[in-house]
Amino acid sequence: MKDPYTDRMKRLEQAVLSGPGQLAVAVRQAAAFSGEVPAELEQYVHNVSQCAYKVTDEDVAALLQAGYSEDQIFELTVSITLGADLSRLKVGQAALAEGELDATTHS
Repeated sequence: MKDPYTDRMKRLEQAVLSGPGQLAVAVRQAAAFSGEVPAELEQYVHNVSQCAYKVTDEDVAALLQAGYSEDQIFELTVSITLGADLSRLKVGQAALAEGELDATTHS
């Protein structure tokens, strides 16, 4: 059965990671998929993707101080969270598919 949300998710991914924006497409894509980002972004990318509750105003201020605009930081944050969410979604879908396979083989 086809996932009814697949096309919408692809359009969302395309818009966020490849659409027009203030932050370079390559940086958005790298941030989303654990690629190489500029050194000043590494800690922020890690914190947002792995432990978002640790992100502070000071983290954002440091990026502003490094020359990033508020729009760029927003796009970066959305890209990171989208990438993390897509990764978690794929893991969940794989687990469900494995569970369905187990259910049909053990009936």
